[in-house]
Amino acid sequence: MSIQRQPALRLETSWMPASEERNQAYTLTLKNLSSKSIADFSLCISGPGRVDPAVQIEGGTIGRRLSNFTEFLPPENFELEPGNTWTLTISALSWPFQHWTDGATGAYVAFGNGSTLSLSVEPTRSLANNAPLKRGAEIYPVPGNPPVPVAIVPWPNEVSVSGKRSVPPGFTLDANTPPAIAAAAAFTSLVEQLFAVEGIVRPASEGGMPVTLDVVEGLAPEAYGVSFAEEIVRISASTQTGLLYGLITLGQIWRGAHLYPRAFRFPVEGVIRDEPSMGWRGLHLDVARQFYGKAEIKRLLAILAWNKVNRFHWHLSDDEAWRIEIDAYPALTEVGAWRGHGLAIPPLLGSGAARTGGYYTKAAVREIVAHAKELGIEVLPEIDVPGHCYAMQQAIPELRDPQEAGSYHSVQGFPDNCVNPAREKTYEVLETIFRELIELFPFKTIHIGADEVPLGAWSGSPEALAKLREIGGDAIAEAHAKRLNVITNTHGADDIEGSGAAVLQSVFLARIQKFLAEQGCITGGWEEAAHGNVIDKTKSYLCGWRSVEVSAALAGQGYEMVVCPGQVYYLDMANSPDWDEPGASWAGWSEPEKLYNFDPVEGWSVEQKRNLRGIQACIWSEPMTDRAVFDRLVFPRISALAESAWTKPAHKSWERFKAVAGLMPVLYAYP
Repeated sequence: MSIQRQPALRLETSWMPASEERNQAYTLTLKNLSSKSIADFSLCISGPGRVDPAVQIEGGTIGRRLSNFTEFLPPENFELEPGNTWTLTISALSWPFQHWTDGATGAYVAFGNGSTLSLSVEPTRSLANNAPLKRGAEIYPVPGNPPVPVAIVPWPNEVSVSGKRSVPPGFTLDANTPPAIAAAAAFTSLVEQLFAVEGIVRPASEGGMPVTLDVVEGLAPEAYGVSFAEEIVRISASTQTGLLYGLITLGQIWRGAHLYPRAFRFPVEGVIRDEPSMGWRGLHLDVARQFYGKAEIKRLLAILAWNKVNRFHWHLSDDEAWRIEIDAYPALTEVGAWRGHGLAIPPLLGSGAARTGGYYTKAAVREIVAHAKELGIEVLPEIDVPGHCYAMQQAIPELRDPQEAGSYHSVQGFPDNCVNPAREKTYEVLETIFRELIELFPFKTIHIGADEVPLGAWSGSPEALAKLREIGGDAIAEAHAKRLNVITNTHGADDIEGSGAAVLQSVFLARIQKFLAEQGCITGGWEEAAHGNVIDKTKSYLCGWRSVEVSAALAGQGYEMVVCPGQVYYLDMANSPDWDEPGASWAGWSEPEKLYNFDPVEGWSVEQKRNLRGIQACIWSEPMTDRAVFDRLVFPRISALAESAWTKPAHKSWERFKAVAGLMPVLYAYP
């Protein structure tokens, strides 16, 4: 395959929402800027918005389609002459566009001779809204007279400080025990990574103020105390992480007073006593839809630590890609980690014709996990099964019944994307993969997904139908077989409770969870892992993503819950319903103030709250081709989530949080 890069063609896309007078219209206009006609070509695009089979198209037809990748064919014998345009108008999309990131974010022209021409892609314009498009984090200005004297996020349990002294140039850390030495080293590395030129840690020869780190008995694992005196600061905790959190609080106070001396102060005396209200304060990152390099992951972890977030849920596989090295199955990364024209996985979500992607070597994973551990963060990997396995199946086709007929589709538009619960090969492969993962992730928690299995999954597999007949009888097997080639998943994830798909998934989940428990691991799953009520509740937990009510109900059934409802805690959702905001919209929208004030356990009983592990924000990466969009969607909402997980509700204040949030670091700092 050859790739041309001459800017001979230009693609423009626009969106017209439906009204009483007109239908919706997604328009793609390809203009020939060259001096030659082009023929025998097709236009290939990808982006978060999907062009479903049922759409109406004027000006062309659909060639190949996979999820959000679509190939458009011009009319037969069509030539695009110099200066002319080819226009496609698409209507009747199953999910109308809501935001400027919904349209094409990657495009190229493919020619009959096998060559391709990459196209630059501008954001899709709305013909009903011409407001400037928003990118980059919204940085709240620090007010001249903030409601608190010191800058801390998340806000501690007790802040009792007074006086104002000149801000010390930095701190000299006095550590004499192994936990204190490790905490001092971690903090020094952290501030060098986040604020390299500020010199927060510096030697006494440069005027560093002494900070003594004391290991004391009797405090909770993440609790700490900070005491201020005229010439010294003392931090006490029972653990390395507690000491690190005390140093982070001190560092935040210093930065506030150093950068905004008229607004914030560095105390002369007083104490801070603190510990989190929730044990699980998490962030989930999907690296399958978009790949993030090791340096990006390590800086993100540093930012999480600065927010006292202590769990990193690493979503390493999905339909779109496989992202971690597995020695036993090199094809997983050789095939599943890459997308491009002519490859097993076509360009998706903004990738173009060229081969793009990546994966994490085992050496990189060990480095990242060790870095996280130093920062008080436990890392848990997710391998999403039995659904969301399109990429895995391209690498290991034996995971599908060779006699399987017909087709079913996931909500994201991937065909036949579930590994088969009736195949012994499935368990052989997955147990091998999980054994390799367990060696890399000492937290001994493995998340197995279990979400969004289509209603028709395995309905054309003789092996699966035989298994279903064996465990459920003829009636359920025959009913399930009738779902073959029946289109579901047109407007949302199927509810499979009580179906043949749910029965087969429960067989799968029971076996996988039992295997992981035998390896000494806790099994994580999305809320659909409760189907069939087959997993051991004492050795598992669920992430509740549909609503607080669903999470509450599952907690009432005895499942330990991490609450992460899509309507509020999914950070890929836009900050507002406006077109000029980037992000997704299927679960709604959630501005920072809405997220901050959200009560994740509203209406829960005392018994249900006993099964609350904590809360977690989730970053799904469909709109993140543009990293400035990442900043816009994640910051300051991750800090709002962190404070919701750490600070007692009675101590929360949006105005206080907003006055300080602008001091928190962002990942890319793109404009």
